[in-house]
Amino acid sequence: MNLTQTQHIPVMLEEVMQLLQPHAGGQYIDATLGGGGHTSAILARSAPTGKVLGVDTDVQALARVKERLSYYVSEGRLLLTHGNFSDLSQIVEQAGLTSVQGILLDLGFSSDQMDTPERGFAFSTDGPLDMRLNQSLATTAADLVNEADEAELADIFWKYGEERRSRQIARRIVNQRAKGAITRTKQLADLVAAGVPYKPGAIHPATRVFQALRIAVNQELERLEAVLPQILEILSKKRADGGRREEAGRMAIIAFHSLEDRIVKEFMRREATDCLCPPHVPVCVCGHKARLRLLTPKPRMPGAQEIERNPRARSARLRAAEVVVE
Repeated sequence: MNLTQTQHIPVMLEEVMQLLQPHAGGQYIDATLGGGGHTSAILARSAPTGKVLGVDTDVQALARVKERLSYYVSEGRLLLTHGNFSDLSQIVEQAGLTSVQGILLDLGFSSDQMDTPERGFAFSTDGPLDMRLNQSLATTAADLVNEADEAELADIFWKYGEERRSRQIARRIVNQRAKGAITRTKQLADLVAAGVPYKPGAIHPATRVFQALRIAVNQELERLEAVLPQILEILSKKRADGGRREEAGRMAIIAFHSLEDRIVKEFMRREATDCLCPPHVPVCVCGHKARLRLLTPKPRMPGAQEIERNPRARSARLRAAEVVVE
């Protein structure tokens, strides 16, 4: 199989470029490399001297991008690193990047991942119930489905999928697995959807359960909460000689469901606020100073044409901010 053959379409590409403003000489980080679409655009617009550090926890994604963007790799403008963005500060230090101008997080999954049955992310085609982005992770979705108790499963479906039928689904899974292990995506999807009216074109009844399991397996929300302060520190870092930054670093983050978007929104708003004291405190005692300026007071969303071209973009929410230069 040719690794460069990809169906991935980068989400809100022009909006991301407008907000990150890549330029020659800049250093950028795509901490969720995926199909490499955003990275390719950043490299093109920061020619001839801009550089990108591409990070992904999925070795297959890295291999595809390495082959497809081999020209940039060979000329030293694209550095690829296997790792999770929750360790971004360490990754950046090891890569030797200084004075980073922009960082992108696209929290969605690439079409290459979703459309590969062996990865177990989707139920449109049958595959093993895996869902691990990083194949070295010990726990798969099948492990959770077959080993977690009923209360834990219900909590996962409610917390990470906001699934209203969480308890009913958890009970159904526990009863079914007593007869035999649940190991396939279609097997689980049919079990979750049983007895639920479903019209073609509507959201499949198993969508929220699959989302919840994927988030739990990959610890997505915990890792997102861990990386946001690191992004701020990396973008705020002064020059190696101790001088002040001459350019405000920018972050752009694309979320695809309300749980992710809420975490990003609250972080950006908090860091764009001078005082965090409760309203009843007459004089500020927290000493907090705004370190960010919001570039998107409200999230940007894909237009009708993009959604028609790429239906998976329909739930995307793009937020961006720049560091306040001291």
